[in-house]
Amino acid sequence: MMKEFWDERYRESGFAYGEAPNAFLVSHERLYQPGQRALAVADGEGRNGVWLAGRGLQVLSVDRSQVGLDKAELLAASRGVAVETRCVDLAEWDWPEAAFDHVVAVFAHFPPDIRQQIHRAMLRALKPGGVLLLEAFSPEQLDYESGGPRDPAMLYSAVMLREDFVDGDIEEIAETLTTLDEGPYHQGPAAVTRALVRRP
Repeated sequence: MMKEFWDERYRESGFAYGEAPNAFLVSHERLYQPGQRALAVADGEGRNGVWLAGRGLQVLSVDRSQVGLDKAELLAASRGVAVETRCVDLAEWDWPEAAFDHVVAVFAHFPPDIRQQIHRAMLRALKPGGVLLLEAFSPEQLDYESGGPRDPAMLYSAVMLREDFVDGDIEEIAETLTTLDEGPYHQGPAAVTRALVRRP
């Protein structure tokens, strides 16, 4: 069901979440240095992976939707950069371990039965000292109409993320309000949870 949902969304004209990178990601641009390796999880049409590639990183963008990844490759080409793309089911994927300097997960929401499994795989995909950056909608997002799942079980609290990333060093974590301006589907006030987690 979800694969078909995302394929349909990404078949629409334009970019569902815009072409510009996520603001929380950009606010940490100092972390991202040329030559580093980055994994962009559920990268969709590639706005975040392409931005990382533009900073000189080697980027692997993974997503369930080949339609989205095809658009990611076109976006990369239009910016004069390259990203490697791979269409995978993240619950079934044989995740690399200790392979990346960075993992970026922006509004990548998973149901409770696989969420912790995927989050811990993200942490293991990092080299020791590598950093995971995550932004997701918090439970309070149900009070807003700016995007995200409407199922409370798919929304992430700070407490939940602390449990999921118990094996990491949490450098930042907060539930906060922000204003989204990310394409037609992320517009307006939003309640988000943001985290920065380092693999020991």
